[in-house]
Amino acid sequence: MLLNVDNISLSFGSLKAVNEVSMTVESGKITGLIGPNGAGKTTFFNIISGVYKPDTGTITFDGKRIDGKKPFQINEAGIARTYQVINLFKKMTVLENVMVGMHSRLNSGFFRSVLRMPDQRKEEEEVRRRAYEWLGFVNLEDRAHEQAGSLSYGEQRLLEIVRGLASGPKLILLDEPAAGMNSREKRDLDELLQRILQKGVSILLIEHDMKLVMGVTDHIYVLNYGKKLADGSPAQIQKNTDVITAYLGGE
Repeated sequence: MLLNVDNISLSFGSLKAVNEVSMTVESGKITGLIGPNGAGKTTFFNIISGVYKPDTGTITFDGKRIDGKKPFQINEAGIARTYQVINLFKKMTVLENVMVGMHSRLNSGFFRSVLRMPDQRKEEEEVRRRAYEWLGFVNLEDRAHEQAGSLSYGEQRLLEIVRGLASGPKLILLDEPAAGMNSREKRDLDELLQRILQKGVSILLIEHDMKLVMGVTDHIYVLNYGKKLADGSPAQIQKNTDVITAYLGGE
């Protein structure tokens, strides 16, 4: 068990955005998080990644408590994430975006960077080399020196994913990675998720594309109105009448 979320809640005034939700994520697995619009999925991600502090409950990652920690501390602990709305530095190059993703693993401090010490220059060269390797992982190495904003929507999604992977996480949170992708890009994403697992990175996935979710996940949790409605295998979720009602209002 890599991530254990135990009974967390978060309110915004009188609105209970997340209400006593528990979840586990196993190493080497793709775990899905689904639910109708407004179910609390992205808020749940924001709690795990440190954007929000839960009102109640605990979060344990890799054996250590992380609830209440700051986002950079959670990233350093080994959790990366992407966002529902693409969050790139669009005027920076594709390569620079990936290099930014590695900042939490750098050893050179502020003064060494300003003074351009030999060990800092060597580290920067290594970061650049690794960034090129990560771009090759998603077939974007030929676009390395173009502005990130010049990429297609689907390519920007891939760049955001690989920027998260460049930080060296054990778990990556993907918030609707297939949004805006065409059918070919979704097939490529399916294959990419499997290759991410092969690199030893587990995945927690929010996604509205049910074909993708049912095809790639090992276990699925369903939220509705901030509460956990159900969890189980993809086959179990597809047959769950409560889930069908929440999405469609009935059979």
